[in-house]
Amino acid sequence: MLEVRGLEVRYGGIVALRAVDLEVRQGEIVTLIGANGAGKSTLLAAVSGLVRPVAGQVFYQGRPVTGHKAHRLSRQGLILAPEGRRVFANLEVEENLILGGYFRPWDRRQRQDLERIYADFPRLAERRHQKAGTLSGGEQQMLALGRALMGRPALLMLDEPSLGLAPLLVAEVFKIIRRIRDDGVTILLIEQNAAAALAIAHRGYVLENGQVVLSGPGRELMADGRVQRAYLGMD
Repeated sequence: MLEVRGLEVRYGGIVALRAVDLEVRQGEIVTLIGANGAGKSTLLAAVSGLVRPVAGQVFYQGRPVTGHKAHRLSRQGLILAPEGRRVFANLEVEENLILGGYFRPWDRRQRQDLERIYADFPRLAERRHQKAGTLSGGEQQMLALGRALMGRPALLMLDEPSLGLAPLLVAEVFKIIRRIRDDGVTILLIEQNAAAALAIAHRGYVLENGQVVLSGPGRELMADGRVQRAYLGMD
């Protein structure tokens, strides 16, 4: 579904990504792990059209999309839920959700999708007319996920969905991610909680200083001594 070949991104004279290769197959959860500044968010930004790479290629559903604009890619089902949730604080929950499908006509299918999200996220239904800025961190994360789903993603890219959440809410967010995948959405996940991410991932990639240094099935990476020492807090 997604293939990245030799991707390179620079910010001025700084190389953020160097010769990155990555593949996400349909129906998978693939996770990227790495320290802050390793290039994970930059990779998602390049894939989703927010940053233009200086070298390399991105293929989505078999077609080259390198350098395509973000709004064009989102219409094709390639959707990013960015780090930090970034809800529209002064708008109501329902208005935030509707904006997630802004490029689709407001019709019966849109209304059905909205009610499906309310069924999956009951707390959002309870707060549908509440300003998004008054929600808790966990509720805002659910809103960010629901807003992304309103675009009917084929490939959903999640950037740090559990950031800043309490442990019980982290567990709930990962249950939701599994459920989204079970509904047929392919997922590319960035997550600082490496253990939780690798536990649900079919495959994973480890980024260091803008380069892929390890890759493999999620369970194999969890058992790798280098990953355990660097990212799982194990000796």
